[in-house]
Amino acid sequence: MSDITVMLQQIEQGDAQAADRLLPVVYEELRRLAAHKMSRENPGQTLQATALVHEAWLRLGGDRQPAWQNRAHFFAAAAEAMRRILIDNARRKHAGRHGGHVERVELPLDNLELAAEMDDEQLLAMHEALDHLAAHDAMKAELVKLRFFVGLTLEDSAKVLQISTPTAKRYWAYARAWLYRWMKTK
Repeated sequence: MSDITVMLQQIEQGDAQAADRLLPVVYEELRRLAAHKMSRENPGQTLQATALVHEAWLRLGGDRQPAWQNRAHFFAAAAEAMRRILIDNARRKHAGRHGGHVERVELPLDNLELAAEMDDEQLLAMHEALDHLAAHDAMKAELVKLRFFVGLTLEDSAKVLQISTPTAKRYWAYARAWLYRWMKTK
């Protein structure tokens, strides 16, 4: 049983200090996953990996952590929290009252972790497609969230979902094809 699972069980049993001990243990892993995800975001992204981790931690309950069943449950919730934060951020940036499609000019700063892969419109389309996939097959949608929004490897995603790596590979191939087909028809 991992340290994370033990601390999650202590939180469930009412140990008030367990949440304080949990954050440092999971922080670096969440930060690494958030940095990976942020490296795939649009260059206009104003959200940084550290801010994403902090916001996700707060959305997960902060110091008042809910009763997590295990490590997999915690990281699945973290993936969903990060996904929702990124979707909310994309929606906010596209809102007319916030400047909508005004072009952002970036100043060269050494400490930003940004690289282009998906713009906000594509992110919103992926969000919509993922919601439809979840209605069709929730397990495959969870795998996509862990891979796409958190940046877990297939092996790590399989552990979180408690499935074998070959099953995760099949689910990943299916989900990618399903999402591609759905997005192409929309």
